[in-house]
Amino acid sequence: MPVPYLIATPAAEAIAFYTRVLGARELVRLTSPDGKIAHAELAIDEERIMLADAYPEMGYASPTDLGGSPVSLYVRVADVDAVHARAIAAGATERSPVADQFDGDRRGAIVDPFGHIWLIATEREVVSNAELIRRFERLTGAEEKKE
Repeated sequence: MPVPYLIATPAAEAIAFYTRVLGARELVRLTSPDGKIAHAELAIDEERIMLADAYPEMGYASPTDLGGSPVSLYVRVADVDAVHARAIAAGATERSPVADQFDGDRRGAIVDPFGHIWLIATEREVVSNAELIRRFERLTGAEEKKE
């Protein structure tokens, strides 16, 4: 399974944010002599993420260095409303408010203070693939085009 490897500036603050907001547990931290984090691993429930400070000389830049990120991280939590509110209070920017979604999740999106986009969700309903397609077609109007 792929493991996201995030570059965050400063990585120590990102670790504190993910711990406070997402309930992440720090598993390992390797700090270089200059004080930058060369590598860290966190667990969010049973999933892992890795992260480090930016090392431009090695080609590792953070979203803030690049003006944003085209990548989103999707995380399911027990209470999306509480986590979303905690993220905003901790300095994240709301990308989309929390709302019930056609796919059975209640979901919102934030951009963390380090430029990473997080889709935060709580599963409300298990939806079969057939039902997911039906709901999507109804939502997009594709259902009417079939008739």
